[in-house]
Amino acid sequence: MDWDNIRVFLAVARSGQMLAAANRLDMDHATVRRRINALESALGAKLLDRQTTGSRLTLAGEKFYAMAERAEMEIMNGQSSVSGLDGALSGVVRIGAPDGFGTYFLAAELNGFIAQNPHVTVQLVPQPRAFSFSKREADIVIALERPPEQQIVSRKLTDYTLSLYASKGHLKKYGAVKTRGDMSDRTLITYVRDLWYSPSLDYFAEVEDSVVRRYECVSVLGQVEAVRSGLGIGILHDFLATRYSDLERILPEICFTRTYWIATHNDLRGINRVKELVDYIIAQVRLRGAALFRPYAS
Repeated sequence: MDWDNIRVFLAVARSGQMLAAANRLDMDHATVRRRINALESALGAKLLDRQTTGSRLTLAGEKFYAMAERAEMEIMNGQSSVSGLDGALSGVVRIGAPDGFGTYFLAAELNGFIAQNPHVTVQLVPQPRAFSFSKREADIVIALERPPEQQIVSRKLTDYTLSLYASKGHLKKYGAVKTRGDMSDRTLITYVRDLWYSPSLDYFAEVEDSVVRRYECVSVLGQVEAVRSGLGIGILHDFLATRYSDLERILPEICFTRTYWIATHNDLRGINRVKELVDYIIAQVRLRGAALFRPYAS
């Protein structure tokens, strides 16, 4: 039985769509369909119920999926053990992270790990959403809450703070903000409320009664640029806002503390490249410490 066909099946099962699996595997849609057909023919069973909205596992598909995942894990563990014999790590590790942390911290800090491990391909996915381990969307996840699942191994990465910011141009044009009342005629730049992917993002309730106008953006990067443009006032991560000289922290008595967690699936703990990258990220965060992530914490 061709392992490549099984690998394609796993990708389709996890994404729920052949097109999405094709994009992830860098294949064309026809090749994915052909490999699924070949696997079903070899097994003599229909694994996927193909519909216009996607592909669902049949009963036989569910049973085979469980076996295929176990086989995949054995192969990954075997590769990790063999690649570690000469001291060199190899393979692919995907990191899912909130866009603020992923873009403003990890994107640059991963340079050292990549330089030390040239045979490891690191995939960074900085997006404002939750990541699924069951769908293998990421090997390592930076989460805003500690994952409750028993099969997920997680550790506290760091606390971080957020504060109110406005651009210096905005304050010059519309006046200083010294009290909550001064915000009444300003625009509050916030997340899109019904697209929150974590309860910890609900810190705007603290100030939303002080403003009338709202500008909602699901991306941290978009919020930062909206504040920098002078559009209004936003609650921004201190570790990214402090890098911009055109931003000014206002109403310092309003400060929020949140936590990042680093997590991976228990089945991946034996994969050397995953373990080493988790340890590296933790070390880099601890090296930067409170000076970066909690600059205004009392």
